Amino acid sequence: MTLADSAPTLADPTDRPADAAAIRAVIADVEAGLNGNDPDLMTRHFAADAVAVGVNGRPHLGLEALRAAHVSAVGPGGFLRDQYARYEVVSVTFPSDDVALARKLARAVDAEGEPVDLDHAMSALYVFVRRDGRWWIAARQNTLIPG
Repeated sequence: MTLADSAPTLADPTDRPADAAAIRAVIADVEAGLNGNDPDLMTRHFAADAVAVGVNGRPHLGLEALRAAHVSAVGPGGFLRDQYARYEVVSVTFPSDDVALARKLARAVDAEGEPVDLDHAMSALYVFVRRDGRWWIAARQNTLIPG
């Protein structure tokens, strides 16, 4: 017996296109918030007690801390204010009916959406929880990766 023989598969094997589309739409809103310098749109889909870890490893706990981080990033004078990204959701899986995991790659682009040649990109893992028929971001971990 190998380790894989005893480990369960958690992903829901059923096709869930409506749920996957809803999750992709949430991530698209986060992207639009970044590219439009809109910290409220970047924060809108996070649960009240969500945790988001930035590429620097710093956790932001709860909506107020997360919104403050987003204002610091894209608000007036923000360090990402004149930067843009294109997000690609590479997978959405459902370990249970009301939990989803989404992986996203983010690459730098210019204001017209053309790729910018940087030595890094970003990978993110999102944990979503469905409450009252709506998907909320419960956690997000961002990690810089070689470009």
